[in-house]
Amino acid sequence: MTTYRAPLAPKADKDTTRRHNLSLVLRSVHDEGETTRAAVAARSGLTRPAVSSLTEQLIECGFLTESGKTFSGQAGRPGTVLKVARTGHAGLGVEINVDYVSVCVVDLAGTERVRRIEHHDNRRIPAAEVIARAARIAAQAMDSAAEQDLQPAGAHLALPGLISAGTVRQAPNLGWNRVAVEGMFAQALSRLHRPTAHTAAGPAHRPIPVTTGNEADVAALAELWFGALGKIRTFLYLTGDIGIGGALVVDGELLRGAHGFAGEIGHVVVSQDGPPCRCGARGCLEQYAGLAALLRAAGLDETAGQDGAAELQRRAEGRDAQALAALEEAGRSLGLVLSGAVNLLDPAAIVLGGAYRGLMPWLGPPIAALLERRAVSGLWPATGDRLRAASRAADAARGSAALVVRDILADPLGYAQRAKAQARARSAT
Repeated sequence: MTTYRAPLAPKADKDTTRRHNLSLVLRSVHDEGETTRAAVAARSGLTRPAVSSLTEQLIECGFLTESGKTFSGQAGRPGTVLKVARTGHAGLGVEINVDYVSVCVVDLAGTERVRRIEHHDNRRIPAAEVIARAARIAAQAMDSAAEQDLQPAGAHLALPGLISAGTVRQAPNLGWNRVAVEGMFAQALSRLHRPTAHTAAGPAHRPIPVTTGNEADVAALAELWFGALGKIRTFLYLTGDIGIGGALVVDGELLRGAHGFAGEIGHVVVSQDGPPCRCGARGCLEQYAGLAALLRAAGLDETAGQDGAAELQRRAEGRDAQALAALEEAGRSLGLVLSGAVNLLDPAAIVLGGAYRGLMPWLGPPIAALLERRAVSGLWPATGDRLRAASRAADAARGSAALVVRDILADPLGYAQRAKAQARARSAT
């Protein structure tokens, strides 16, 4: 009988073990905020001499800093406080959405240090022009970061659509198909980003690596890392900017699916005879509860984007009958689809982000009523807190920047070695 066997990792050698342990120490300090060598040793299971050696290397490479003393209340000398460095290594996140581009730089602690947002209707502009604009905003953000002695180790792009191998295969609401966004953005950024007075002396201006992903996925991760979920580690996330994106986080890990396309809840069919969708099907949830559909039903300009969402909220607060009816109907459509998702996936919570966050007072009740009636577990009472609005501190740009930082935390030695190699290559040219 043939059984599936997971591939084995290579045997750990001395270098591999040290790389792993460097990451272990760095992540321990990152997770605690501030700690001591003794506390890291206790948490990690490493010996104190090993932790001291690893810590010194991380300090030398600019990942950790030490300052002051802390008293544990126990016998022995006070320990030196360790923290992740607030200068140097950082992450750059870029969200390209239908009506805006948002760029964020975070430091190793995940703290947002720079934010740039520009609002444009990107549906009527060629993809290359939108990407070039995003690169310009990113370059400006990197210059602002350099003024704070921060240098992004990489950039992550978040976009609304199906993305594979650095290419947007399909983004219906942007009108993009087969756009090699990763390479285009990297080239545009390398042309725009030049050394400034703050960074000309160091290795800061090597071309940075660029990765891409779905905007709902990274927004969900931002909610996990920076939101107010507490101990909740399994949840369904929806974002309602123009279309509807979705992501499922299970035990703190993003569920990507076999091809990386999991979470496209906006294209679950509400009615097979419903209105045509940009994806080519009919009756998708987006056509009933996406922001464009909501604005249209409320008598507003369906292309108004975030400005339209703000106006819809104002009208709802003013008890405008058409606005309230549109929100009630959209809430029922969302509740119908979400109750099916709850029955299938059993999340601990549902989080509504994007434009939905501000519209929760009106969308929430009809969604909750459907969940109470249709969730077979009986664990979704309409008065509970399992349906919640996303945190203001979490969005796709910040989640993207944090993904870059997570890559550094996972292999600080590898990153430091690559940086040195690139610096040597530059000095040789």
